[in-house]
Amino acid sequence: MSRVAVWALLLTSPWGGLAGAQTSGGEPARAAVNEPVAVFTEHPRLFLRPAHLRMLRRERERDSPRWQQLAAWVSQNAPMPESAFAQALYYQVAGDNAAGRRAVAWALGPGSDLRQLALVFDWCQDLLHENERRSLIARLQQRLAETAADDSIAAVRSRTLAAVALYDDLPDMPNRELDHVVHVWWEGKIAPALNAGRDVVARDDAYPLWELLHAIRDNTNLDLRESARAFFQEFPIEHLLSYYPAAFRGPDNDYRIGATTDSGEPNLRQAALSRAAEFCMVAYDDNAEESQYLQGWLTHDRYMLRDAFGAPYEFLWANPYQPGLSFMRVPLIDHNATFGRLFVRSSWDDDAAWFGYFDGAAQLVRDGQRLPVDLQAAAAPLSMASAVIAWGAAARRLRVHPGEGQDTLILLGLAPSRTYQVQIGDEKKVKTSKEVTDPGGILVLHLQPGKEVGVRVAAAPRAQ
Repeated sequence: MSRVAVWALLLTSPWGGLAGAQTSGGEPARAAVNEPVAVFTEHPRLFLRPAHLRMLRRERERDSPRWQQLAAWVSQNAPMPESAFAQALYYQVAGDNAAGRRAVAWALGPGSDLRQLALVFDWCQDLLHENERRSLIARLQQRLAETAADDSIAAVRSRTLAAVALYDDLPDMPNRELDHVVHVWWEGKIAPALNAGRDVVARDDAYPLWELLHAIRDNTNLDLRESARAFFQEFPIEHLLSYYPAAFRGPDNDYRIGATTDSGEPNLRQAALSRAAEFCMVAYDDNAEESQYLQGWLTHDRYMLRDAFGAPYEFLWANPYQPGLSFMRVPLIDHNATFGRLFVRSSWDDDAAWFGYFDGAAQLVRDGQRLPVDLQAAAAPLSMASAVIAWGAAARRLRVHPGEGQDTLILLGLAPSRTYQVQIGDEKKVKTSKEVTDPGGILVLHLQPGKEVGVRVAAAPRAQ
């Protein structure tokens, strides 16, 4: 069985990474149903549930490197891109009223970022005077109304945080917002699109998506993953495989850079949020095997977020007590047949070759250089550690002699969701089958390593 098949079996047997999913209180997560969404928790509600807050306070007591980083930025009142988020977090962990009051002053003054406003209201409850509480509630209501038409994942995440934070303070508005997010936006729009193979979640949506999942699950016991199981089973490992191999050296730490069709210098804030998203995935379901591979991926100190933007995320989400598995055991091929995406590495080394097909574009990274690939141009097949990849004319007719470990032939540039007649064989025996490409025009075939064969692919006649 190929490594691709082994991994698919791992994630789908019997329930993949979602098997046995539990709420933060240890109760089995239940699927969302069309009933009012109720918040049952006390402040602080957002991300700082009791067990997690105890862990963070223990990190302060032992003066961990992540705590030292956050404390160095906040205690000196240094400029920070998300100062209220950092100061409110510092207040909750250290009990430093001065930091909490600075967060409140931002929220009542220049603050307009709904996400941070919600965190300050939730995390700094004990510092709010009654007139401040009323003013902050009014500001949250205003920002909720102003962003109501924005259906992006980041905007919906922020409105969800605000609704959870406000749940006890307004009679109707938070409940209406949560009902809309769960039943109309998620169950009526996003989940059906994901299940139908429509790509409505971009790679850069990972962090706000997992903040949204945490806010809902931690406070209502609803696990939104239940309505899009296949997507969430594949997401963590695809996220890992979709990084370019080489690390990018930043001013304060190294970054892993996610696959993108954008040109120019890497977006280091997005790189930081990509790492934070992986910590969120681990925290959400730490028993899942794919989470443990992610944890193994996250434990290298050279990638620890140290700058003023990343340090609060690193401290909030990293769990140094969580065991991890070596990501070196993760297969080098990730083919998402639902969305028509492909990522292949030659190894897990920083100087590995890498091939990706996503967002309708193909890229090849070799010797540290990122090159676009024209899937319709004539080119020799690309030999990788686990696979042979062919496109253009070579995807229609080729001879291949797979080496040890090369048990997969990947053909690209074919018509999407189309049936093809495939012939594979040698002089003695030819096997003919009908195969269907995925929505990206990808066809994955399995080979016997060490045996040279000819491969012919032709579009099957359409049914009359």
